[in-house]
Amino acid sequence: MSTAERNTKSGFSADERAAMRQRAAELKAQERKGKSAEEKAAIDRQDLLDAIAGMEDSDRTIAQGIDDIVASVAPHLASKTWYGFPAYTRGGKVVLFFKPAAKFKDRYATLGFETSAQLDDGQMWPTSYAILSLTDADKERVAELVRRAAG
Repeated sequence: MSTAERNTKSGFSADERAAMRQRAAELKAQERKGKSAEEKAAIDRQDLLDAIAGMEDSDRTIAQGIDDIVASVAPHLASKTWYGFPAYTRGGKVVLFFKPAAKFKDRYATLGFETSAQLDDGQMWPTSYAILSLTDADKERVAELVRRAAG
């Protein structure tokens, strides 16, 4: 059976399967025995920095900008990778993440918020944003979203 047939039968592309393998590796890494909370946090932080460093230039620039914003306005959020994406958590739950455009060959990167983000605004609100670049105005908007999401 060819790879193309397996892709069609499974319903997942090679990139999607790679992301799932990445997540499985992340879950295994969470089981690090004998490490202190500080050591685990440092490893998770380095994993996030490595993920950003491995991105294509345009994605890396945006991801670094978001990381700088999170460090500035929500330093209490913990860093980690989630499906290989840079992510930030509170109490072990993902609050926000950055999905690079190149990961799935998309035309834009995504800043996404999970259900633990405190962005509620009435009965309907956005949970993800397309990002092509980070202008100064965009940075201000992202900073406000991160502040709200982080609680």
